[in-house]
Amino acid sequence: MFRLQGSKVLAVDMTGDAVKAKNGSMVAYDGRMSFKKLSGGGEGLRGMVTRRLTGEQMTVMEVRGEGTCWFADRASEINLVTLRGDKLCVESSNLLAADAALRTGTTFTGMRGASQGNGLFTTTVEGHGQAAVMSDGPAVVLRVSPQYPLTVDPGAYIAHQGDVRQSLQSGVTFRTLLGEGGGEAFQIRFEGDGLVYVQPSERNTIAGDL
Repeated sequence: MFRLQGSKVLAVDMTGDAVKAKNGSMVAYDGRMSFKKLSGGGEGLRGMVTRRLTGEQMTVMEVRGEGTCWFADRASEINLVTLRGDKLCVESSNLLAADAALRTGTTFTGMRGASQGNGLFTTTVEGHGQAAVMSDGPAVVLRVSPQYPLTVDPGAYIAHQGDVRQSLQSGVTFRTLLGEGGGEAFQIRFEGDGLVYVQPSERNTIAGDL
């Protein structure tokens, strides 16, 4: 079971089961635990090849045992996401941990991942269980509905879930709308029915300033 201690430490209570977590994110544990590094994010050869082609880095460890294990990463805020058979798409650098029963993979998005210069792929987590997603500052969860599509700065995007389609908009930026000279070269538009997670601190993107 995943639970938060404060907003920056994830506690996972285990009874012989396992959890996948970002390599090196364990900060403490009690009871009996074993740690195993997984290649290619735990996806096998296909995942390793895909990530090598896209330049995306995702090093994962499997933690198994009985007791409680605590995880954290650079004092990032942690957000718990519960999946009930649906899929979560998340930037690999923002994924802290996931139930071992959840399937992780890589999906082609057409442009997602461009915010970090990591190609056109993103990490997927799907099935039944919990995942812990990190953000730089408290994350904001925004609803996307058929009546109200959502436009997001790519530097603030963390993840999304549900029946959501995304597309790239270029040529107009948030800052040019405000009459300023710099900003992102593109925006991400989400349509459909689901949730989008954004952080209040923008990462650098390959777009640069205009």
